[in-house]
Amino acid sequence: QVQLVESGGGLVQAGGSLRLSCAASGRTFSAYGMAWFRQAPGKEREFVAGISAGGARTTYADSVKGRFTISRDNAKKTIYLQMNRLKPEDTAVYYCAADQVFGRLRPDHYDYWGQGTQVTVSS
Repeated sequence: QVQLVESGGGLVQAGGSLRLSCAASGRTFSAYGMAWFRQAPGKEREFVAGISAGGARTTYADSVKGRFTISRDNAKKTIYLQMNRLKPEDTAVYYCAADQVFGRLRPDHYDYWGQGTQVTVSS
């Protein structure tokens, strides 16, 4: 079993930056593809970024590519989301998630979820 805990959210001005972290438990963390999703009030949970088990492959939603970077440190059992040039439309609760394969975009594909961390971007 994998447990995930997000941190690093907060309130920032448009154009600012945040780095989210997701700490994982379990000895098999390195075998999982990982992803970040986000969900704004009244909206569906949407895929933001994904990374393969070894970290060699990444994928991003069109809305964040060029601004966000996903990375992982398997020794620390942690994934990160560096968010730059933030926009008000990035405001959402951000969740990390684990899957047995890489690159799936639907939230129902993922086996494990963190509790979420709030990101608010002011205009």
